[in-house]
Amino acid sequence: MSRGVTDRLYIKEEPMAELNKDDFMEDAKGRLVPKSMVDEIDQERDSLVRELFTAAETLQKNMKEFKVRSMGDVSAFIDLSAEKYGVHLGGNKGNVSLISYDGTKKIQVAISEHISFDERLKAAKALIDECLTDWTEEGRDEIKVIVMDAFQVDKEGRLNVRQIIGLRRYEIDDEKWLRAMEAIGDSIQVVGSKSYIRFYERKFPEDKWRQVSMDLAAL
Repeated sequence: MSRGVTDRLYIKEEPMAELNKDDFMEDAKGRLVPKSMVDEIDQERDSLVRELFTAAETLQKNMKEFKVRSMGDVSAFIDLSAEKYGVHLGGNKGNVSLISYDGTKKIQVAISEHISFDERLKAAKALIDECLTDWTEEGRDEIKVIVMDAFQVDKEGRLNVRQIIGLRRYEIDDEKWLRAMEAIGDSIQVVGSKSYIRFYERKFPEDKWRQVSMDLAAL
């Protein structure tokens, strides 16, 4: 009895130890399936997907390296240009455009800041609500609609930063409104930034710029 159990365990374990994974393909459930049981078209599809995916990963890596190098080169050129005027620029260089001598090629570097608001925005909203109450009899209906829209949230519960900041453009001579606009300004917090580099070209200097797309879907 004992010998039979030992034999069965041996027979079960030995083939697993000698598995050549090149003879198998792993399916979506993590099971190893002998290639002899996988249709030829399925094997060819798998091979094509893996080959193109590897090429895509290589392309993505090259694009990342190109972006880093390009941003570095532009930054170095800005410093070189500033040095000619005895100026040293440190930190973020901001937005800049470099145009070729013949006016047909342009490189644009942009810094996009991610803005949020701290708790002082609630104070601003409370002051604005008081303004709306005070204005009920004055009939400033358009401003009321603009203000209400500015504080609407999207499906993810996020406020529209641009619309809220845009409220400060309105020249309203109201003490509470001015305090609310000051509170909005004080509540703005830059929580991060992202750098973009874009390439444009045109055939003649008087033509409109056309962006050189780096998006595969747009090619």
